[in-house]
Amino acid sequence: MSLKLKHFLLGAAATALLAGQALAEKVIIGHFGNPTPMQLLSTSDELAQATGWEIEWRKFDAGTDVIAAMASGDVVLSELGSSPIAIGTSAGLEIELIAYSDVIGKAESLIAREGSGIASVADLKGKTVGVPIGSTAHYSLMGALQHEGLAETDVNIVGMKPDDIAAAWGQGTIDAAWIWQPVQSEILKTGTLVVGADQTAEWGFPTYDGWVVSKSFAEANPDKIVAFLKAVDKVNGMYLANPAAWTADSAEVKALAAATGADPAQVPGILEGFTFLPMAEQIGEAWLGGAAPKIKTTADFLVKAGRIEAALDDYSAFVNPTYAAAAAQ
Repeated sequence: MSLKLKHFLLGAAATALLAGQALAEKVIIGHFGNPTPMQLLSTSDELAQATGWEIEWRKFDAGTDVIAAMASGDVVLSELGSSPIAIGTSAGLEIELIAYSDVIGKAESLIAREGSGIASVADLKGKTVGVPIGSTAHYSLMGALQHEGLAETDVNIVGMKPDDIAAAWGQGTIDAAWIWQPVQSEILKTGTLVVGADQTAEWGFPTYDGWVVSKSFAEANPDKIVAFLKAVDKVNGMYLANPAAWTADSAEVKALAAATGADPAQVPGILEGFTFLPMAEQIGEAWLGGAAPKIKTTADFLVKAGRIEAALDDYSAFVNPTYAAAAAQ
């Protein structure tokens, strides 16, 4: 184990032993199970010590499930994709985008089955494509179809959860899928990557996973939200300092694999499919400073696509960069 990771995992354990027996607040943090640097936070007590929370890490298959959990009040802090953020806020869900977990590249891609005759987005006409409805992958798929001049009705789009996509692929009932890891790696064994979310972003349909929080919870716990973002920034910084060092045999990758069930050999490639932003960069106009208009653009697209009934005039109330700004100091 590297000294850096060992130091991180040990954290302030000695301090915790002296902290008394006060009952911690139970907080469920939602995530999508990707083997990204933030998963290191689930492998130690450092975040619990920094926040005083008793933390449960809950994996979700899709953003629509996160929206339901946050609407119920069961989950107050979670990863949520850019398309579901537009869906939830348009419906009045009282959440705030406070930071970016990652910017999605080839980590979400269109995979075509061998022998399907699909070599480009245009070849999807008349084909059956599996995708989690309402997800960032679905948004990328719709954007790709629009870019190629295809209507959704030109393609048989089937809404599926990731595990269902893997099963359908094995049964041969779908020709292609737009999906993320680890299902992506599984179906690539008998498929070909056609286009990734990095390309659809260049076509005008960028996607990301953001950190969202219940407004009322954040207002009641501002210092703890800042501590959370500091911890996220720390582990992302560990990766950004030397991505090449995160090999399959590294302690960091082994920890991510153990936390998520991913194959260590695949983790370095998965990491390359995302872009991780330092908190100091996130607070600029290119990101949190300009997030509200981008949510509006996504919502307007979803209205035209018939996925939501109406978009709001302004999404500024659903973006709060102050916690990230404090964490960046």
